Amino acid sequence: MATLLTVSVGLPKDVDWRGRTVYTGVWKQPVDGPVMLRRLNLDGDGQGDLGGHGGEQRAVLVYQQDSYRYWAQVLGRDDLMPGQFGENFTVDGLPDDEVCIGDRYRVGEAVVEVTQPRVTCYRVGLRMNEPRMAALMVAHHRPGFYLRVLTEGLVRAGDGIVKLSTGPEAMTVAELDALLYLPGHSRDDAARALRIPALSPGWQASMQGLLDQADEQEGNAGLETAAAPPAWAGFRPLTVTALDEETRDVFSLHLAAADGTPLPSALPGQFLTLRLPGEAGPLVRSYSLSGTPGDAVYRISVKQEPHGAAGTYLRANARPGLTVEAAAPRGSFTLDSGEQPVLLLSAGIGATPVMAMLHALAATQPDRPVWWVHGARDGAEHAFAAESRELLRRLPHAHTHICYSRPGPEDRDYTTAGRITPEVLRGLNLPPDTAAYLCGPTEFMGEITTALGELGLGPGQVHSELFGAQGGLTPGIAAAPAAPPHPPDGPPGPGPAVSFVRSGLTVPWSPSYASLLEFAEACDVPVRWSCRTGVCHTCVSGLLSGQVAYSPEPVEEPGEGNLLICCSEPTSELALDL
Repeated sequence: MATLLTVSVGLPKDVDWRGRTVYTGVWKQPVDGPVMLRRLNLDGDGQGDLGGHGGEQRAVLVYQQDSYRYWAQVLGRDDLMPGQFGENFTVDGLPDDEVCIGDRYRVGEAVVEVTQPRVTCYRVGLRMNEPRMAALMVAHHRPGFYLRVLTEGLVRAGDGIVKLSTGPEAMTVAELDALLYLPGHSRDDAARALRIPALSPGWQASMQGLLDQADEQEGNAGLETAAAPPAWAGFRPLTVTALDEETRDVFSLHLAAADGTPLPSALPGQFLTLRLPGEAGPLVRSYSLSGTPGDAVYRISVKQEPHGAAGTYLRANARPGLTVEAAAPRGSFTLDSGEQPVLLLSAGIGATPVMAMLHALAATQPDRPVWWVHGARDGAEHAFAAESRELLRRLPHAHTHICYSRPGPEDRDYTTAGRITPEVLRGLNLPPDTAAYLCGPTEFMGEITTALGELGLGPGQVHSELFGAQGGLTPGIAAAPAAPPHPPDGPPGPGPAVSFVRSGLTVPWSPSYASLLEFAEACDVPVRWSCRTGVCHTCVSGLLSGQVAYSPEPVEEPGEGNLLICCSEPTSELALDL
């Protein structure tokens, strides 16, 4: 019989870390006497980041005394104490390679069920003073696991742990952890995991991603959005063949291969990244493809901002015959090929990627129900007005709603005076299974996403593409006021140029930084991360051009055309989709 050796609890607190403040509950201390185990927590316990820890599916974290002995030897440590891995239960027995997802146990008065392996993040490394810890726990098959509380009750150190039943499929914690994080993802095993009712919803979604991953898709679809490799590596020359004036400040460029061969097909909604000459160095910018997917040439549409260097260059120089450098089409904001109704909603220049989707629907799925909703200032700034009307005429089940925030006296072709609002969306009477595709300014997108959620569209139904950099994800660290991206403090580094394309910043690399993640943070480029050691793939980013070296090596590399910024540094000039 396994034994509960120690019960540890701790409330979240602020901890200094690399000049920032982390709010974390990873510091746990053993307690004497009985403790009430409730549905969400032990009394006196708490978690700082409920997005990654805690909640009904992760009420109790378990770690084994045998793993303490193992790490003491591997790490050469003699200072490891119960609770140091952030666990609530330190146990004798219950090894990760024997405990199964769905196993049920009686501990004291409580009954619990195993729901998932521990998701290792940077905070266990913070607590252990060992930055590699998240990766080590996965690589050495010793993650620990979480419990759900089926029956509340008192527990105390010394209680026996009695097994009541084995989970269906008898899939061990170590087996499931390796299936998600380590190379070699068996579809059969992913299907097997999905047959375990006790498996937590987050892990179910990851297993479904592995099960659905197409053979040609690279990367880990359980952790990142998997996609086919880019059509070409780095940048290649494309030639401008035509220029269209869409509005007074929006123009479209048609681009063909310099050698005259047809260009690889792009998916509706993807973007093209151009590298243009600039006074202070190359200008690297991304523009959505707005033409018909599958055409032998690409069409991009550019809004010329008052102080936009790349738009100004293109406006002054783009003529048939101009050669520009372009990276292959990229992006996961793409139209699915299902049959459910589609909402294409945009504001201003945000119409560009959904125009490509409208072209695709008119060409390949004319019977699919489509709602086309667009907001512009007035008729003079309504890009693609005539083109979209012509495409919508080919769709017998199309609905259109155009909002002009400041219509002129001569404007007639609009539905509502004002902006796109929740009231406008409610009036559309969208079917409950609608797939929504949204593109526009950040604040606008947030409001619209919330409104669609209130109408019953779940997160999986709403897809969005934001202008510029995506929002950061810094678990446990309070969001600070956003500063514009800038070169890091101090003299310029001696290394190759690193272009953060979405942020419009190109700066020379400095080897004083341990990784591209740390370099981006020093530049106030928004980044997303969790483990910081190459495990979780939260930091996966598009590698538009260049090469990197990994240190430490990630547990599994991302798909071709991507990189993990948390554990890489440049070995050549880089262009990153950040």
